[in-house]
Amino acid sequence: MPEKLPPDTSKMLLCPMPGLIVKLDVAEGDEVQEGQALCTIEAMKMENILRAEKKGVVTKINAGAGDSPSVDDVIMEFE
Repeated sequence: MPEKLPPDTSKMLLCPMPGLIVKLDVAEGDEVQEGQALCTIEAMKMENILRAEKKGVVTKINAGAGDSPSVDDVIMEFE
């Protein structure tokens, strides 16, 4: 049986937990640096700031403020 490789998610920001997107700190086309705040998610009455893992350019934003993504939903994609 062929071995199935997991998909490459290195160029995506995935939602780590179910919650509410409170704020987006970047827009499509923005260049981001490692450690820069990308968005804020509120879960269980706590705000969690999601930060860039590496330098890149935001190519697509799939969710906005007020949206409630589930675990592993793609919030934004990078070049």
